[in-house]
Amino acid sequence: MRAAVRDGRLAAGTRLPSTRALAGDLGLARGTVVEAFAQLTAEGYLDARHGAGTWVADLSLAGVQRVPALERPERAARFSFSPGLPDLTSFPQTAWLRALRHGLRGLSAASLGYGDPRGRRDLREQLAWYLARARGVRADPELVVVCAGFRHGLSLVARALRLEGASTIAMEDPCAEQHRAVAAAAGLALRPLPVDGRGARTDLLDGSDAGAVLSPAHQFPLGVVLHRDRRAAAVTWATASGGVIVEDDYDGEFRYDRQPVGALQALAPDRVAYGGTSSKTLAPGLRLAWIVVPARLLEPIVSLRSAEDVHVAALEQVALSEMLRSGAYERHVRRMRARYRARRDRVLEMLARSAPMLAPVGISAGLGMLLELPEGGTSASELIEEAGRRSIELHSLAAGYSDGRSPRDGIVLGYGALPEHAFEAGLNALGELLSDLLST
Repeated sequence: MRAAVRDGRLAAGTRLPSTRALAGDLGLARGTVVEAFAQLTAEGYLDARHGAGTWVADLSLAGVQRVPALERPERAARFSFSPGLPDLTSFPQTAWLRALRHGLRGLSAASLGYGDPRGRRDLREQLAWYLARARGVRADPELVVVCAGFRHGLSLVARALRLEGASTIAMEDPCAEQHRAVAAAAGLALRPLPVDGRGARTDLLDGSDAGAVLSPAHQFPLGVVLHRDRRAAAVTWATASGGVIVEDDYDGEFRYDRQPVGALQALAPDRVAYGGTSSKTLAPGLRLAWIVVPARLLEPIVSLRSAEDVHVAALEQVALSEMLRSGAYERHVRRMRARYRARRDRVLEMLARSAPMLAPVGISAGLGMLLELPEGGTSASELIEEAGRRSIELHSLAAGYSDGRSPRDGIVLGYGALPEHAFEAGLNALGELLSDLLST
């Protein structure tokens, strides 16, 4: 009721039902409603007179300025093909609860304090061991920093580089637009780095004013893998210039048609800040990610963490540490890898049937693919608009470019976000959309 009065849904002078009637409507004890009315009257939101009833007070007379309510997001589409989300219904609740219960046994009271700004020691040790085994990362637990999502980790690295004197970061063009915003907020100027069929043009870094470069192993949103020559060029540039490579390994666990490409960090641990996240493997709502930082950046990053006090919740760290220790995390990743591969194959079958003119790109890894649209036909904006009318969520390639304009017209299609029970229905709806719009 307080919120309704504040945002104007309950206007001044509105007469309220009796406490007895409202208690009956809400299924509450009358005493609960009487107490709430008394509290709101004391706070000035309601007026009441014995025998006359209760009504909404005029807040303007009390000098209270009404703040407009925040604009609410549009109703979610029935079928989301967002490229940035996993299937949230596949979160391993049983394994997570088991890990949490096991991790809590014998946990000291001190473990629930503020703790190390880098994160819990046991989790950093488990992450170092897992990343070395699964991704080839050369990770010292002392250099692992647990953070609240990859963007938080990127912000820490960018601000630490700014404190070191860096002024510019080269960022793949296209890339995730949120990453550009994070780097800019840290005070770094952005230099677009073109991407072609061999990945980011790291050969263009020599002689640039960049102090850092953000480069995922599996390029988003184009889906190309950084070629070995480009990997070598990036390391050579960083070594010669003293720059730092930020490696965004956002989907390293999800490779389907060949062995995963090893982390770039292993080639130059003192020049690469390696970032990973559980947002794709488990759920983004956990806010669990990690950065393996070059030794020179550790002190400034720890200082930033201490100052801002943005710690990841201790219980989430305890559960993930236990899942890594027991092998439950890797078992879940293997199950989801098989599930997402099957989904990818179903998408490819649908495209071959409903939109054979499309040639999917970047299908060997991740939770999405790029669909380049034929020139002179239906545009991405037209496709997205019609998809919205059919309650289908699609995303344009153009949003990833620094100027908002893409040299090619396309859709970045994610196949992870839909719940398992809705996947086939969503796929059929998408197939009908593409058949209707692209076949004419």
